Amino acid sequence: MKELVDQIKARLGEHRVDVPEEEIATRLKKLIVDFRVPEAEARRSVINYFLKEHGITPQARTGSEKVRIADIKEAGKWVDVEVKVLDLWESASPTISQTGLVGDGTGSLKFVKWSKSDLPDMELGKSYLLRNTITDEYQGRFSLKLNRTSQIEPLEAEVAAKPASRTAREMKVVEINEPGVWVDLRVKVAQIWEPTAEAISQSGLVGDETGTIRFVKWAKAELPDLVEGKSYLLKNLVTDEFSGRFSVKMNRTSQIEPLDTDIEIGSVAAEFSGALVDVQKGSGLIKRCPSCKRSLVKGVCSEHGKVEGSYDLRIKAVLDDGRRVQDVLLNREMTERLVGITLDEAKQMAMEALDHEVVRTLIDGKLVGKYYTITGPRVDRYLLVETINELPPVTPSQVEELIAAAEAI
Repeated sequence: MKELVDQIKARLGEHRVDVPEEEIATRLKKLIVDFRVPEAEARRSVINYFLKEHGITPQARTGSEKVRIADIKEAGKWVDVEVKVLDLWESASPTISQTGLVGDGTGSLKFVKWSKSDLPDMELGKSYLLRNTITDEYQGRFSLKLNRTSQIEPLEAEVAAKPASRTAREMKVVEINEPGVWVDLRVKVAQIWEPTAEAISQSGLVGDETGTIRFVKWAKAELPDLVEGKSYLLKNLVTDEFSGRFSVKMNRTSQIEPLDTDIEIGSVAAEFSGALVDVQKGSGLIKRCPSCKRSLVKGVCSEHGKVEGSYDLRIKAVLDDGRRVQDVLLNREMTERLVGITLDEAKQMAMEALDHEVVRTLIDGKLVGKYYTITGPRVDRYLLVETINELPPVTPSQVEELIAAAEAI
C-alpha cells in the first residue's frame, strides 16, 4: 500500500498538487479493501479524484498501445498484446474468472480476468490478441488485468513463446516470491480452515522454519486430506499471488507424502494493542471433525459428513485501536488461560444450559471492553495470538490529555 501511495503522490506532484499521504492512503484503502477494486484501477481513480478536487481535468484515457511483454515497465497503462496461454491456474476467488500465465517471444507474465468482465475463457496453448488490458505491478512484477472494456480475439497464427516450466524444485517458504512457479515444500500443517467454495476440498496454513504460507487443495485434484499438526513433503505445487500475498495450489499433478520427521514452524511476530470490541460467532465451545479438524456445523463436516466430533475451545475476536481493527484468533490453551475456564468446565456449562452459546456469552461478558496488547504471526486477516496482556483502562485525566494534545496539533 505504501508503494502505491508514493506512486500516486508522485503523479499528483507532476501537476503541482500536494495531498497528505494519509488522505491518499484512506481513499486507496477504501477502494481496494472495502470495494475490492483492482490496485491499478484504484490508483487511477484516486489520482483522478484529487486532480478534480484541485480543479484539474484528468486526461481522458487514450487508445491502448500494442506492445510486447518485455515493453511493459509501468503500471496503469492500457495495452494490446499478442500472446500464447502458457499455463492456467484455478482461481481461489469468486471475483476472478480465470488466471494464469501468458507469453510471447520476449517474456511471460501473469494475467487476471475479472468475473465482472463477462469475457470468454481462454484455452491452454492457444494464441490471442488481448485488447484494452491494463498493466499492474507489485514489487517489480508486472501483470495484466482484463476487465469489461477488454477484448479477447483468437489468432490463427501461433504466437512464438517459451513454454512454461513445470519442473518443480524444492524451496523454503520464505523463498517463494513470484507466481506461476512449480515447487516442492517440506512443511507442517499449522491450520486447516473451512473451505470457502465447492471447488476447494481443503485450505489452510502450512509452514517451515522460515515462515508460513496459505495452501489450497482443489477438489478436482482428488488428493488425500492433510491433517493439522502433521508434516509432509508436498510435490508439484504451483505458486500464486493475489494483492501481494503468496499461496500454493495443489492440483492433479501434485503429490502428498507424509514425513516421519516433525517440521518446526518459524514466524515473524506482529503486535497490536486495542480494545476488544467483539467476540465473533464460532467462538467458545465448538466441535471439530476428528479426521480433518474442521469445525462442524450442526454435527456435519463439509468433507466427511455427519461425524462424532471432538470438543474444542477457541476465541475469534476483534480489537480496535481507534484507527484500525484487527481480527484475532486464540486457541484452546490461550482461551482457557484468558477466560479462566477449562474445556471440561465449558462442556459442563453447555450441558447444564442445553446450549453451547452460553460459553460464548461468558467469554463476551469477561472480555469485551477491555484493552489488550497481543503478539503472534499474522495470517491473512487474522493475528494468531501467542501472547496477550491486559492493559489498564484509560483514566478520565488521560482522555483529557489526549484530547488537548490532539487539539494542539
